[in-house]
Amino acid sequence: MEQVRQIVFYKSYFMDFFNDQPTKVREKIDYVLFLITVAERIPQKFFQHIEGQDGLYEIRIEFQSNIYRIFCCFDHHKLVILFNGFQKKSQKTPKSELHKAAEIMKAYLKEKRKASTN
Repeated sequence: MEQVRQIVFYKSYFMDFFNDQPTKVREKIDYVLFLITVAERIPQKFFQHIEGQDGLYEIRIEFQSNIYRIFCCFDHHKLVILFNGFQKKSQKTPKSELHKAAEIMKAYLKEKRKASTN
């Protein structure tokens, strides 16, 4: 399968979350991330824009009766930048997780701007 987009981990946020998960959950996350890299159109079941958050998306993973979310953004349409992840325990995404993701995205974009001016 040909790769349509590339995934990049910003700092250690994603890996810290990923490494804390049981093996089966990590395998499911790997599968969904693989789909994101090869699918021409990512199914909404796995990927969705977060309302009211400019440019912030969530990768949606379900395993058994647990739900996991990984925040991310696009960079040049073909690059998916992964931020923090968490296990969802209620209907609504916790504001603290959303705020953290927005702050991480802001830091990423600021770093990127700074690097492009040097």
